Amino acid sequence: MRQTDIHLVLDNYGTHKTPEVKAWLAKHTRVKLHFTPTSASWLNLIERVFAEITTRRIRRGTFASVADLEDAIHDYLDQHNAEPKPFVWTKTADTILAKERRALDVLEAVRNGYQALDSEH
Repeated sequence: MRQTDIHLVLDNYGTHKTPEVKAWLAKHTRVKLHFTPTSASWLNLIERVFAEITTRRIRRGTFASVADLEDAIHDYLDQHNAEPKPFVWTKTADTILAKERRALDVLEAVRNGYQALDSEH
């Protein structure tokens, strides 16, 4: 019987590329990692949905089992989807791209050995 591969979609953060992770992946060949591009806006939206669930239903909750947690999540989704509202971006593409450019500039400076001061953020 052939086992099904497991495909994980991850952000491009460097911890997924550490020697420990690489060693684990070498032992678990069914697991395939796929990295999203930097600032993938669709991923940011998905992260925002999970943040809403966490903030509005999970945080400060007490769950005796995984099933209880799953029930709470499904309950939140059912209530939310009863009266759905579209997500509306509040920033323009130019604003988002300018912020991305600033972040990339800081990252490049750090890579080149320059540590930005807190006042420069």
